Amino acid sequence: MTSASPVPGADLDPESGSAAGSDTPAAGSEGGASTPASTRRAGRLGLEVLLVLGVSLGISALYSWVNFLDIQTRGGFRNATATLNPSESPRAWVDLSYQLLGLLNAIVPALLALLLLSRVPALPGFGIGLDRLRLKRETLQGLGFAALIGVPGLGLVILARHLGINAELQASGLAEVWYRYPVLILDGIQNGVLEEIVIVGYLLTRLREMNWPAGRAILISALIRGSYHTYQGIGGFIGNLIMGALFGWWFTRTKRVLPLIIAHSVIDIVSFVGYAALHGRVSWL
Repeated sequence: MTSASPVPGADLDPESGSAAGSDTPAAGSEGGASTPASTRRAGRLGLEVLLVLGVSLGISALYSWVNFLDIQTRGGFRNATATLNPSESPRAWVDLSYQLLGLLNAIVPALLALLLLSRVPALPGFGIGLDRLRLKRETLQGLGFAALIGVPGLGLVILARHLGINAELQASGLAEVWYRYPVLILDGIQNGVLEEIVIVGYLLTRLREMNWPAGRAILISALIRGSYHTYQGIGGFIGNLIMGALFGWWFTRTKRVLPLIIAHSVIDIVSFVGYAALHGRVSWL
């Protein structure tokens, strides 16, 4: 989305009235020091970030911590079970309707984040590399990330479960119906799109605009990612914290989110579909 500028070749910052991207300090500032306009903009961006997180993964993180504390105060995770993608109704058409509505509900915050990012003019790919300019290369990068994270991640899940600090994960609770695998695939893609757009692309972009140090921004992003996985246990938190730190470092370095979406989607699709296909046939599942 682009907006017209009253001066040819210059985009005006709606808060300060100065040319966007200009290195010239705004009138009344000394050496680029903070101005009332820049302070107001930082405050508005901070509120925007809180609201976007509030309708998406931030609230999920709070729910997950409450669930974590509930389980810990009832005997811990050794006897706990976490079921992903559960059936919502024994009637197929009702269950499918709930599944599709759940997917839609989860994808809307990502679309909201993209809409907010598109308000900055002249930035292709929403400013986070969400385009097809390097599709072949970034697909391969995404598959590489999936292998790099997925295999050790599976080992960490098994180890954490063996130590009794993780719940028993059931990666698919859907009944054996005709839409089972399509829904699991769509859910894996939805997870990749939502989490990487909101918690990496959008969040790190906004924190950078608010002049947060890169290290602190990456840490916050990783902590939020780990937090909304605490319903799985300590292993889920640690594994996703590491994944978040790696993904945050990559995005800060490249400003490209597409490989991360591909990697996350592949990891989840393999986990969901693999579990559904092999559960009951492979002992450690």
